[in-house]
Amino acid sequence: MSVAFRRENDDEHLEPKFEVPIAPGPNLVTPRGLRLIAAKLAELDAAIAGEADEAARNVLKRDHRYWGTRLSTAQVAEPPPTGEVAIGSRVKFRLNGKIRTIDIVGGDEADAAHDRIAFSAPLARALIGGEVGETVDFGDRTDALEILATTASPDAD
Repeated sequence: MSVAFRRENDDEHLEPKFEVPIAPGPNLVTPRGLRLIAAKLAELDAAIAGEADEAARNVLKRDHRYWGTRLSTAQVAEPPPTGEVAIGSRVKFRLNGKIRTIDIVGGDEADAAHDRIAFSAPLARALIGGEVGETVDFGDRTDALEILATTASPDAD
């Protein structure tokens, strides 16, 4: 039989399993974000311990490595200065005549459905460092955002 038609096992033809990619840059988190990461690790510990299927357990272990790395590299952001937008801020602003309120958080706790955006998002980058009453540039538009109010996010602690 030709060597071309032999294979040792089916694992040779499986797609490679890659690690979960980690975003470049600092891993800034709010205190809430740090708690969420620790809770995710505890959840994964329990799932790994209870998983009988080796393939599923390996997927859980890969996720555990990701969250373990995120916990070990987490840097809790300082509370936002009074009146200034920073990570951990709740910001009320006007864009195109519409008023919105968002919380600026770490990358892993971002959730657009709950108005939590990552500090690395373009909107957050435009707002960070701004103060109440200022207008800031956004999306190639001068003075596109007007900052109406900012406080520490109530769930940032």
